Amino acid sequence: MRLPFLSRFFAGIDPRGPEAFLLLSAAAQPVAFSTWQALLNNFAIERASFSGADMGLLQSLREVPGLLALTVIFFLLVLREQTLLIVSLVLLGVGTAITGLFPSVLGLFITTIVMSIGFHYQETLQQSLTLQWIDRERAAPAMGRQIAARGAAGLIAFAGVWLMLDVYGLDYAWVYAFGGALTVILALAAWMAYPRFPDAALQTKKLFLRKRYWLFYALTFMSGARRQIFTVFAGFMMVEKFGYSAAQVTLLFIVNQAINMVFAGRIGAAIGRWGERRALSLEYAGLIGVFVAYAVVENPYAAAGLYIIDNLLFSMAIAIRSYFQKIAAPADIAASSGVSFTINHIAAVGIPGAFGLLWLTNPAAVFLTGAAMAAISLTLARLVPEHPEPGHETLFARRQKAVAH
Repeated sequence: MRLPFLSRFFAGIDPRGPEAFLLLSAAAQPVAFSTWQALLNNFAIERASFSGADMGLLQSLREVPGLLALTVIFFLLVLREQTLLIVSLVLLGVGTAITGLFPSVLGLFITTIVMSIGFHYQETLQQSLTLQWIDRERAAPAMGRQIAARGAAGLIAFAGVWLMLDVYGLDYAWVYAFGGALTVILALAAWMAYPRFPDAALQTKKLFLRKRYWLFYALTFMSGARRQIFTVFAGFMMVEKFGYSAAQVTLLFIVNQAINMVFAGRIGAAIGRWGERRALSLEYAGLIGVFVAYAVVENPYAAAGLYIIDNLLFSMAIAIRSYFQKIAAPADIAASSGVSFTINHIAAVGIPGAFGLLWLTNPAAVFLTGAAMAAISLTLARLVPEHPEPGHETLFARRQKAVAH
């Protein structure tokens, strides 16, 4: 039986090439992380007696490895990026698999850190290798396909979680173990099935900040701040305010992943046609409306709809990475990927804890602050030129060059 959708999805991809390896890596990650995410709020509340402040602290701790993602450059002194990517996936799987064995505040804190180290290193290296191995014209569509692959794998993972909880009645510990173990198996399969691909360019193995990348850094910082509103508090609202069960939360995640699977590739292709400036402007304008609506929503179905729209808009954030690829020196990509993840997580470490305290007195204020963050991001997005390149990193740079001539 022919599947036209799959034929189009894999068109032009060498099944033994680097892009296929990146797709498998992208798919392996959400098997564990989606399991961890789907169970987190209910496991934390039901088994570890978490409050909103506890959840905020947990999420801040989860983001600490992201803040330290720049340290990936030191591991690259002794390991190749492709090898370190596999190691990161294994660590993510192991951290997830053991989560259900420690149903306490301290236990959940420790297992979350283990899982998060693997998750954030994998994200950093996935971005770096994609920007190195995929040419500029195909980068945004390729990143869209990776999101679609994550969506498909996440959809399967969430469906499995729902079946294990709602149909078979398995304990949280078994569900965590199953999801984590699958990611480890997929990581080892990627290690054995693919050759070691050569580096596209010799990478700078030291930390740096470049003045001409300032807009990329600013967009990355604001993206990290915005992401926490969605990741931490939108999901927590579903459980605390609207009483969603673990199975219902999982069904919501299933819908999100199905939408990602269908539309992410098309979004990546659209970014290639529209350009990063238009794509980011659309994302942030939509987010302003979503966050304001979060603050006032009283209907559980409307809240679920907002969550789905929020998730879809987040897919457009790949435009930040394709923008960076167009303005960056090839040798800067690995180090800058680590630095950008650290910048992304500066706000991510502080916001969950601080906003968790605010949540205790005024949940709506958390989302209204998110709307203000989206407005700042929209202003920054308008500074991205229509055709970014080295020397034309921002509208200001274009004007300066024009004046100079």
